[in-house]
Amino acid sequence: MTDPDQQAPDPQAPDPQKLAALHTRCFTMPRPWSADEFNALLLSPHVFLVSDGPDSPAFALGRVVAGEAELLTIATDPDQRRRGLARRCLAGFDLQAKAMGADTAFLEVAAGNAAAIALYTACGWQGTGLRRGYYRAPDGSREDAQIMGKSLP
Repeated sequence: MTDPDQQAPDPQAPDPQKLAALHTRCFTMPRPWSADEFNALLLSPHVFLVSDGPDSPAFALGRVVAGEAELLTIATDPDQRRRGLARRCLAGFDLQAKAMGADTAFLEVAAGNAAAIALYTACGWQGTGLRRGYYRAPDGSREDAQIMGKSLP
């Protein structure tokens, strides 16, 4: 017998396990995020996910606070890169952030990640600063973070 108050899971709801698995395929530094971390973030009313659905090979996770959006992370399956998926996620991020009241957005990216910086630049982001030693690699070394920002259309 089923509990009439218990709802079936929403098949379109983000699956923290799938997000964490994709994040693990994409990131080693500082470390991939866990399913518990994704779950905690997704419970916040300020956080939003942009993807093509629960089995999407790409997603962007953002949040809006006090009129400013932050791109928390973006991931594209390494086997699916160079197909416009990240650009589509970034465009969706802009739209959702604006709909949630943001006028500006920012992100941090590893200063040595030339491919990501090129993508962000092509999508209208500009370098605004540097956080020295922001990322810590598994071997203990540090890498700077490039801060980038943009006005939302």
